[in-house]
Amino acid sequence: MQFQEIIIKLGKEAKNNSFSHHQDLNPQITAVAAIDKATTGTLSYVEGGKFAAMIATTQASALILPEDETWQTQASARDIAWIATSQPRLLFASAIALYYQPFKPSPGIHPTAVINPNTTVGKDVYIGPNVVIQQGVTIGDRTCIHPNVVIYPDVTIGNDTTLHANCTIHERSQIGSGCVIHSGAAIGSEGFGFVPTATGWYKMEQSGYTVLEDGVEIGCNSAVDRPAVGETRIGRNTKLDNLVQIAHGCQIGQNCAMAAQVGLAGGVIIGNGVMLGGQVGVANQVTVGDRAIATGQTGITGNVASGEMVSGMPHIPSKLYRKLFVMYKRLPEMYQMYKELKKQLNK
Repeated sequence: MQFQEIIIKLGKEAKNNSFSHHQDLNPQITAVAAIDKATTGTLSYVEGGKFAAMIATTQASALILPEDETWQTQASARDIAWIATSQPRLLFASAIALYYQPFKPSPGIHPTAVINPNTTVGKDVYIGPNVVIQQGVTIGDRTCIHPNVVIYPDVTIGNDTTLHANCTIHERSQIGSGCVIHSGAAIGSEGFGFVPTATGWYKMEQSGYTVLEDGVEIGCNSAVDRPAVGETRIGRNTKLDNLVQIAHGCQIGQNCAMAAQVGLAGGVIIGNGVMLGGQVGVANQVTVGDRAIATGQTGITGNVASGEMVSGMPHIPSKLYRKLFVMYKRLPEMYQMYKELKKQLNK
């Protein structure tokens, strides 16, 4: 594909993203690549100063650059075609889609699938080998269900949703349109509900619902549990990485992102636009406000205000945490000073 053709197609994709470009060069682009791995015939991008120095060494034939005239001049001097935008990474994501589309099988039902007669299946649905669908399930149009998926009774799945191989959807779960459930994930599994008694633990049945709104994506081997009563809900367009645990009764807002190994205890409320780094843990019944951010391995033990950024265990404001971390590294030196001062005072 010629670079000028790519620019035209990206212009249609990025309707709200104005950009300029180098108009004299029109190389053939056969693939996309990271800037440090790029070869002749590939398209790459630079988002910020961390990778700007690589403009002088990259072998890419074309680059997506920020709106920085210095970097654009450097690329032109090396005869690298370029396009400049305020959002290079977003435009690069659109460029990837020009060269790669995820595997999606043609509609049809494999003969080894076991489907209860009391199941409603929409138009142009794919149901793969060894899929098991129990009674009362409703599946929307163009949904893709890969091999070995198990869907328990009374589940509702919207249009254009993808269930990858070996995931499990438990009873009465409600999954919206445009969702993606990756391999090994369990949606609507039993919440961890046990009541202590004099003779041991009494199991509290988990009779509630799990609701995934439109556009939710759940990573591999993650679990979203149903509660004893009420619902566990994940808001529209929220994305969960692999190995994430969402306990019973959690309420997660829209457009949130949670990295791998995040764990939410029961009854946690997460606002809209919240970002939780890898291995963040959130304690029972805690509320995290809109647009809050927790850096990796933070232990959130109490409520977090909207827009706040927190770190550490137990969590504190990230700005304070960074100051304390600098002091922590100096503790051996400070302790040695303390011993010397104590020795002098004793004299």
